[in-house]
Amino acid sequence: MTLRSVLVLHNQPVLPRDHPDAESEHTVVEIAGEMAKVLEEAGYRVHQLGLGGDPTVLWRALAKRKPDVVFNLYEGNADNTQTESFVAGLLEWSGIPFTGSPYAALSLARAKHTTKHLLKGAGLPTADFQVVNALPVPDCTLEFPVIVKPAEQDGSVGLDQESVCTNKAQLAKRVRYVLATYGAPAIIEEYIEGREFNVGLVELPELQALVPMETVFLVPTGSWRIYTYGRKWNRGTAEYEETQSRLATDLSAAILAKLNRLAMQAYRLLGCQDYARADFRVTPSGKAYLLEVNPNPEISVGSDLTEALSSAGMPHSEFIVALVEQAARRRRATTPKLTPARRDTSRRARPA
Repeated sequence: MTLRSVLVLHNQPVLPRDHPDAESEHTVVEIAGEMAKVLEEAGYRVHQLGLGGDPTVLWRALAKRKPDVVFNLYEGNADNTQTESFVAGLLEWSGIPFTGSPYAALSLARAKHTTKHLLKGAGLPTADFQVVNALPVPDCTLEFPVIVKPAEQDGSVGLDQESVCTNKAQLAKRVRYVLATYGAPAIIEEYIEGREFNVGLVELPELQALVPMETVFLVPTGSWRIYTYGRKWNRGTAEYEETQSRLATDLSAAILAKLNRLAMQAYRLLGCQDYARADFRVTPSGKAYLLEVNPNPEISVGSDLTEALSSAGMPHSEFIVALVEQAARRRRATTPKLTPARRDTSRRARPA
């Protein structure tokens, strides 16, 4: 079939523009426009849909537009992050192929604590952690320093310099803040000192790990080397400029092989599809810790994954078109028609 129609699906921002977490929502809209332009230039008929809090809008759009493929950039509403998974489930139910990971992978990865339980169960190295669902804050079972995160947020939401705690009083204050601001659960992790890398993974159609990207923290003395929300999203600020990404071309063969192996194992464990990113900390002694796995990470021009792809010889536009073409090859298997068992109506001889 010759593809003609692609629906680019993204978030309709729900937070006010002056909300401290609004930038990530509005950036998705910009990225959707970027993807639409790439696909239009490749010859597709493209429509964009910003989805807010009403899922029936999506269902009606699918019925009206009848797209051949949905380019899924939907990341969940800021006031209900689980909707990222729900929308993927609706797309699966519709039978219309879509780019990126399915419902199950998004659900698992969205819950950081669930992912970490899975990683540990599979024998993959991740920082020790503790989950807090309600107050009072329990005694910390980890050695300080620790880092506190909202367990079901993405994109560094809820992370700032106060996220790293060095004593019980700081920890109790931060956990209370996270629970009050983002809801339960909060996750407390051992803080791993070391270099931070992410490994991009693409499956087109064979799974391959790309050259790792290193996050370089040019932070003032006394600041924690973590990827805060401000460092990720607040363009034009000093905090944003403190963080840079570069291809990690100086890694030893042993470390590189380890990161690639762990990233691919985590990708398979969570059931990711098309593309993903695995984030790591590597200690000075060379021990690698999986921080988290990100299905459907950012794939705009200049993002870490597309920079790594470019270094491997795949331009951004070629990658975007390849995702659409691969999604189009996925078709829901025809549900077998179950033939009811026939009732035996033959006459049987009566016993004498």
